[in-house]
Amino acid sequence: MKKRVLMLSWEYPPRVIGGLARVVAELSKQMAATGCEVHVVTADHPNTLEHAVEDGVNIHRVKTVTDPTPDFLTWVNRLNFGLLTHAIQLHNKAPFSIMHAHDWMVTDAAWVMKAGFGIPLVSTIHATEAGRMHGIHNELQRYIHQLEWRLTFESWQVIVNSHHMHSELQHLFHVPPDKMVIIPNGTNPEIFDFDFDPAQMRAQYASPTDKIVLFVGRMVYEKGVQVLLHAAPKILSNFPNTRFIMVGTGGYLDDLKHQAAALNISDRVSFLGYVSDADLRRLYKISDVVAIPSLYEPFGIVALEGMAARVPVVTSDTGGLTDFVEHMTTGITTYTGDAGSLAWGLLEVLRNPDLARQLQLDAYEKVRTIYNWKVLAKRTLEVYDQVLAEAAEIGPEGVSSRPPVPVARSSGKPVLNRPAAGEL
Repeated sequence: MKKRVLMLSWEYPPRVIGGLARVVAELSKQMAATGCEVHVVTADHPNTLEHAVEDGVNIHRVKTVTDPTPDFLTWVNRLNFGLLTHAIQLHNKAPFSIMHAHDWMVTDAAWVMKAGFGIPLVSTIHATEAGRMHGIHNELQRYIHQLEWRLTFESWQVIVNSHHMHSELQHLFHVPPDKMVIIPNGTNPEIFDFDFDPAQMRAQYASPTDKIVLFVGRMVYEKGVQVLLHAAPKILSNFPNTRFIMVGTGGYLDDLKHQAAALNISDRVSFLGYVSDADLRRLYKISDVVAIPSLYEPFGIVALEGMAARVPVVTSDTGGLTDFVEHMTTGITTYTGDAGSLAWGLLEVLRNPDLARQLQLDAYEKVRTIYNWKVLAKRTLEVYDQVLAEAAEIGPEGVSSRPPVPVARSSGKPVLNRPAAGEL
């Protein structure tokens, strides 16, 4: 029987805030290509249809949540009502086999669908509030932290994208190691295989002799753009004709522009804001090096994109980046938060064309053979199969056909004496 998969995600292209949207989109496309019936229920986005089929994926955008809301959490709650409305209607037409929820913003919808209809729940935790904020410091963060825990608790299986996140969830939420599986993020190297004359695009941002350092990501503190700006004067003292191109939006953007002005480098820095996927791929191809100076990075999909585009990457040595960026082999890693170390790494690439070429070759091979979406979608479907097999064995009454064994872990499977939400 064909699998019928419900994906819950608060973002999906063209609504792209971070890497989550790309992960959900690529997994969904690859699963649909294998014959699964995939329905993504997601937030609204301007100039999109309520229901569309793209690359074999059914995309349902919540158009009913249009009233103004007084704050972010109210918007999230309204979103979950909208997600639930769509999901229930779809499930009543034809039952879903399995549900896959992405991050805390869809927890309530996933929880109700699981409790009300018994759909096995798999979740992916892409990042945590405690990780992003270097701890829990206020009531809003505490609330998000609780929802993250709830999603891991209710899930039959939890997918994380790196060894770092595997350890982080054990530490923060006491998720048992055997309840988690590591499936990294990926990219599609073939999307960078197109004919392209770089001269015209380069002319928009740089002279023919300029070196281009590219940053792609949200303009937020944990992405470390401020570290890159602090590193820029040292790079410019060695290569005065360097241009820094910054792609992305976020609440920290004005502060970063002020920082560039204070450092007297505004004339060498271009903040582009949002750019289309097509233009972003071209920006990769005109760049000499991609900088990923993150202070917190559960995975680092931008590094994979740079590797797929055959551009050397220089990263911080934090989080999931260390899973696939091997120092001096597939990239250069530098000390997290250290502008001097970051400047050194970028200069190593700019000074040494032979090193840059070797990094490109080794990184591309790793992306091509390991970190591509076809392979990763296959691994995700294997998780679904395992969960569905275990659910079938336990049965609708929650009784296993095997002899009972002590249950020593909190999971989405039937358990006794579950802790209350506050008992973390």
